[in-house]
Amino acid sequence: MKRKLNKIGLVSILLLSFFLLLIPLNQAVLAEESEEGHLVYVIPVEKEVEKGLYSFLKRATTEAEEAGANHIIFEIDSPGGLVDSAGDIGKLIQSLDIPTTAYITNKALSAGSYIALHTDSIYMKPNATMGASGVITSDGNEADKKAQSAWIAAMKSIAEAKDRDPIYAVAMADSSIDLPEYDAPKGKYLTLTASSAEEVGYSEGTKANLQEVLAAEGLSDAHIEEVELTFAEQAARFLTHPVVIPILLSLATLGLVVELYSPGFGVPGSMGLSALILFFYGHIIAGLAGLETIILLSIGIILIVLEFFVAGGILGALGAGSLVAAMLMAGYSISHMLMSIAIAILIAFIAGYVLYKRIGTGKGMFNKLILRDRATTDLGYVTIENRQNLIGLDGIALTTLRPAGTALINNERMDVVTQGDYIEKNEPIEIIYVEGMRVVVRKK
Repeated sequence: MKRKLNKIGLVSILLLSFFLLLIPLNQAVLAEESEEGHLVYVIPVEKEVEKGLYSFLKRATTEAEEAGANHIIFEIDSPGGLVDSAGDIGKLIQSLDIPTTAYITNKALSAGSYIALHTDSIYMKPNATMGASGVITSDGNEADKKAQSAWIAAMKSIAEAKDRDPIYAVAMADSSIDLPEYDAPKGKYLTLTASSAEEVGYSEGTKANLQEVLAAEGLSDAHIEEVELTFAEQAARFLTHPVVIPILLSLATLGLVVELYSPGFGVPGSMGLSALILFFYGHIIAGLAGLETIILLSIGIILIVLEFFVAGGILGALGAGSLVAAMLMAGYSISHMLMSIAIAILIAFIAGYVLYKRIGTGKGMFNKLILRDRATTDLGYVTIENRQNLIGLDGIALTTLRPAGTALINNERMDVVTQGDYIEKNEPIEIIYVEGMRVVVRKK
């Protein structure tokens, strides 16, 4: 009983830690508008464009609005990212009543260029580049014509909305446009350098640092407020990365599968639950998951934990279904989540097969996961009731044996255990030996 309470306590601590993590850490304090001049917010747009970046930019721009900022400068250094996230960020910038400027410090490629085009003015560092905005799938190939057409139209539309010649925005996303004078012949996406962007009117100037950008915008004497990502936002951006998601889900399934083959609830189960918690934590902080996801997650974890104490398998199946539903609701893309879940399930099957073979035969390092010491009569152990007459009798497994469970032998319901094998409910079994009150069976 004490051991069970300790296990429940461990799970409770993990769940409590998860809900405590939902409180974003290191929240920035709103800046007060300078009484002597303008207030300018400088917001970084760095690394891949994904939902975590959108969540950060939404928080940062809201903070700027509430502080009464007169101008927002987005410092961009991005290789691109998700098209839908770029669309959300573009809408966010368009909704602002505050004048905006993009300062490209290194590169604004693909989705990064789309974000830059939404600002009122663009400046670039001398060695910065902008463009190469074709839609590429996760396997490195060009997207289908429908997706490309929609993206090209979006690039053209925002260029026209900001009074920029749309041919260059289209050439960034459409390799069929021929612009050899800017090193973009047919078959190659347009990438503008700082000088060529200034030449075609996509950049208001080439500036070596932020102070030069401020001077060009008439904001030399403005108070500067630089926004930084909080710890929670940094974690969210990492944990919602398309590559990290399948890794977390694989660790979760692997930990839970190993836990099925080990006594009690220990390191493997804790690892699995921790991976799940990190997955959902990142998606909740990024704004991808809401209250309904948390409810489904909590139900799923509780049911899976109960499965360790209640035989039958029904609770575990319901818990797994609840977790899968929560994952699909939390993901930014149903197709990506289905692929990640498929990878995790495949790893779980492989791990389960390996563990079954290694543990079932008692070979290798996995043999240490199961206690194989036996209280045999030749070692001096005796029982109150001698049940040696049961040896050789057949029966039916009333519950799933993993390895312990309940069986029906000669119309008598009794507790039995396998030698480490996994036996499904209603499978025929045979008693191979009896040691004290321990009845050992195998699949017939």
